[in-house]
Amino acid sequence: MAHKLIILGAGESGIGAALLGKQQGYDVFVSEGGTIKDNYKQELAVNHIPFEEGHHSWDVILGADEIVKSPGIPEKTELMKKVREKGVSVISEIELAYRFSKGKKIIAITGSNGKSTTTALTYHIFKTAGLDVAMVGNIGVSYARQVATAPAEYYVIEISSFQLDDIVEFKPNVAILLNITPDHLDRYDYKMENYVASKFRIAMNQTKEDAFVYCMDDPEIMQHLAQQPIYSTLIPFTIMKPLKEGGSIANEQLQILVDGEPVIMSMYDLALKGKHNLYNSMAAAIAGRTMDIRKEKIRESLASFKSLEHRMEYVTTVKGVDFINDSKATNVNSVWFALESIEKPIVLIMGGVDKGNDYSAIRDLVKEKVKAIICMGVDNTPIIDALSKDTPVMISTSSMMDAVREAFAQATKGDVVMLSPACASFDLFKNYEDRGRKFKEAVKAL
Repeated sequence: MAHKLIILGAGESGIGAALLGKQQGYDVFVSEGGTIKDNYKQELAVNHIPFEEGHHSWDVILGADEIVKSPGIPEKTELMKKVREKGVSVISEIELAYRFSKGKKIIAITGSNGKSTTTALTYHIFKTAGLDVAMVGNIGVSYARQVATAPAEYYVIEISSFQLDDIVEFKPNVAILLNITPDHLDRYDYKMENYVASKFRIAMNQTKEDAFVYCMDDPEIMQHLAQQPIYSTLIPFTIMKPLKEGGSIANEQLQILVDGEPVIMSMYDLALKGKHNLYNSMAAAIAGRTMDIRKEKIRESLASFKSLEHRMEYVTTVKGVDFINDSKATNVNSVWFALESIEKPIVLIMGGVDKGNDYSAIRDLVKEKVKAIICMGVDNTPIIDALSKDTPVMISTSSMMDAVREAFAQATKGDVVMLSPACASFDLFKNYEDRGRKFKEAVKAL
């Protein structure tokens, strides 16, 4: 009898897992509680993979040998409680993909903020060095789909805490933990320590031959490391003091010291600006050095990288006002990093679905740098209540076009208008990409 693999959830990771399972000879069935996108349905049909949508057939699911669970499905659902009671093996798509890519080099990147940028930058370094590398995970194509359709020698993977919750043997050669700030706490019983432990699972199977690259300036990371030693080779990075080993800043120079010759370059030559991007650049450069990429290639890559769409993306300048699309900033911490990196006066567009945000973290930066806040959402009350005392102008709007027009009216030559919402996008938009594109369309229509 073929191994019966049930895929719960038919997003990109679920479809990737289904394709890989089928390719490996498993008996695959896909179950999606909502609707499956037409292009995904077509892929399943072409590959003769049976599926259901709009409901879950519990009897079929509970008869599985193994379940690949979508990262979006919480453990608290009745179905998952039943699955756990029955003792069916549950893994993530990351774990399934790893099963069929052992022996390849894996660089896995997690953290509350900066994952996508660091993943893209690490990929850029490996690509510039001429390596056979794929960028997978939360950024673009799922890891399982890549393994099934176009396997590579190196995988640079962006991983969320939800995906790490269901790994078993997954063991990256390089694990990068950028930072840990409160996010998604609803999934972790509102306990920060559960969320921190989940992030640290990235290193749980590592040995001395593997590298654990981490930010020394992050108190949550340092506290956890002090309590729970890990068995990898530890490589820190910091902007607080020069280091003999790892990544640091000295005399406005970025220096990376990993096994041998240092990589040294001026901070001002880095393509990515702002304090948070010093961290991202150091982490990516360390990953490159652990894989013996030449320092010249690393320097060249750090200087030539183009930032991601919707992440501090420069759109255009209109009458001396710069417009920046930071739609991917769906939590307060991301907005903090964005505000911190800009030196000019800011008109800030924010709002959306509030995830229980604590806006106090950005109050000082808002007072110092923000001349107006334009709220854009169905319910702007939380932002108005939290920040109206910290900025001279607070305006409520209910569409992107209105928000951009109001922001432009408040801005003068030399200012920056930035969309950095601090919230999810599901009230007025399909997702953060849709929100970012609508912002760019509205700016171009000015």
